[in-house]
Order: sequence, then structure tokens, then C-alpha cells
Amino acid sequence: MNLHIDLEKKLGKFFIQVKTEVSGERIGIFGDSGSGKSTLVNFISGLLPPDKGEILLDGECLFSSQKGINISPEHRRIAIVFQRPMLFPHMSVQKNLLYGYQRCRAENKRIKPESLIDLLKLRPLLKRGIENLSGGEKQRISLGRAILSSPRLLLMDEPLTALDDTLRYQIIPYLRSVSEEFLIPYIFISHSLTEMQLMTESVLVINNGRLVEETTPEGLARNRMAKSQNGYLNLLPLTNPVDHNGLFAYRWGNNTLQVSDGQLNGNGLFELSSREIILFKKHPEAISARNLLPARVMEIFNSDGRVGIVLSINGEKLIAEIVRSAADELDIIPDTSIFAAIKASSFRRLA
Repeated sequence: MNLHIDLEKKLGKFFIQVKTEVSGERIGIFGDSGSGKSTLVNFISGLLPPDKGEILLDGECLFSSQKGINISPEHRRIAIVFQRPMLFPHMSVQKNLLYGYQRCRAENKRIKPESLIDLLKLRPLLKRGIENLSGGEKQRISLGRAILSSPRLLLMDEPLTALDDTLRYQIIPYLRSVSEEFLIPYIFISHSLTEMQLMTESVLVINNGRLVEETTPEGLARNRMAKSQNGYLNLLPLTNPVDHNGLFAYRWGNNTLQVSDGQLNGNGLFELSSREIILFKKHPEAISARNLLPARVMEIFNSDGRVGIVLSINGEKLIAEIVRSAADELDIIPDTSIFAAIKASSFRRLA
């Protein structure tokens, strides 16, 4: 997918002006509330016309103030999943799902409802009414309805904001799998660094109506490590848990990690803040932390006065965060051998 944007609009006292060209299958738009993210989505979808400029999607002009072009939303073949599902309360789950499919032109129908229903695990819900569904179920149906319209681009405008953490990370695999299974590129809008890391491959950063940065999710997380409340968030897929003296011993690549927030019935995705990792120059004689891992320093980077230490731990990557004085005292440079200590309680299970 290739998207060219060069536009501006004044909305009361707010002025948005964005010029960029991005390519890829998983694009993120990141920014605080009120920065202009949703306004930009409305321009792309056709729900809101810019004052002037142009929008091209894969070479097709969707809007041009100079040429007098403004293709209507229903003819752009762009689907949107909003923060709230916006399902039709008088329709069953099945009828909600098929709403977009039935209005899709025959030549554009390329996704079979049965395949999507199975992928999103919606079959047990088809006959139910909307009022009897959980928030996560409603959002899966909203996603399914959008995909069955066979869009050439999917816009997801903070689709996880209204969900609690448990549901949020249950929905993310569905969001990614439908895009990968049906080859539909998407633009994912969020103010969450973790969601950017899990959902995107490149990121546009919007602030006060301006495009201020074009980066990767990794670059975004590193740049905001010092200012973020939780530092850099390492996302660790852990597998094969077993009971270990009241803790859960998981496999992390070729390593074993002891975790307190775990469960024995399956694998999980865990979050670990860079600030929860303590570094030692030498092997400590005794330590209360249940995880002590020999590591090698791969890279060092700066983030607003803090120092990020990229560690290689038996083939796996981890980022720790320390102050500059600590980095100097420990004489940490690339290729240094070091020990990383992590408390079992420092891991937060996401899914």
C-alpha cells in the first residue's frame, strides 16, 4: 500500500497540516489525544474533506482541491473500525457481519464470510443479539463487518481504547491475523507505545496537527523511553510454564525465567519495563531477585539523559535503562559482559 498525503484544514482554532508519503502493510499513527490523529483518519476515509491539498492511495486520487476531486466514502473502499463498535442494535450478530458484505459490489467480493467467521471464532455468536455480548466480542464483530466489505485499506481508529487490558491483548492477535490472512493493509491509530510495537512496522507521529516524526515502532519506543511512565517496554513471548517453588518457570528462547504473574495452562506474552532490570558488573554473591542472567552489551543509546542498554542474553534481546552516572561507573561499552537481575514480580502478563 502506498499513501500520499499533502493537505491542510482549519477546524476552529485547530489547524492541521500534514505532508507525507508512506508505504507498507502495517502503518501506525501515534500521538496524544487531540493531536489530530482521528482528523487525519477522517480525511483518508472521506468522512471529512480537507480545505486544500490531495490524497492518493496506490496512485488513485481520492481527493484533490486543485482538480476538484473528492471521491465519496462509500466508493473509496476504505473500512473503519472505531473506538466503539457502533453495531446495529436491532440486528443479530450474523446480520451485522453481513451488512458490509451485502453492499459490496460483486466484482470486489473476495472474502468468504465462512472463512472470516471461523478465523474470528464468531460461529457460536451468530444468532445472538448485540446487547448480550462482551466488549471484546463486539469489537471482533465490528472488525469482521469491516473486513467483509473487502476493503483495500483498513483504518483502525484506537479500536482498543474502550477495552480493559485483558480484552485489549486478546483482540490484538485477531486484528493482525485478519490483515495477514486476507492481505489487507491497515493504518492503526493509537496513543499506546505497546500497541504500536505489537501492531505496526512504521509510525507517523502527529503532534498539534503536524507530522513531527516518521520512525519505526522500535525507534518510537527508544526515543520515548525516558519520558514514558514505564520506560522502554520489553515484550517477551514466554512458553512451556512449569511450577517452580510457587513461581512459574517459563522458557524464553534458550533461557528460563521465573515469573510470579503466570499460569500453568499455556504460553503468554509478558511486558517487562527497562527500569525493572538491575545491572551488575560482576556476579553478585547473593541476591533476592529470582532471575540472574549473564548478558553481553550489544548497543548503547541515549534518551533524554537516560541510557538504554541493549543486551544479548543467550540469543534473546532485552533493553535495560540506567542513568548516565551508572553507565560511567560500570564502564558499560559495547561487547561488555554483564549480569542482569530481574525480580519475578517485574513481569506483567498481557495475554
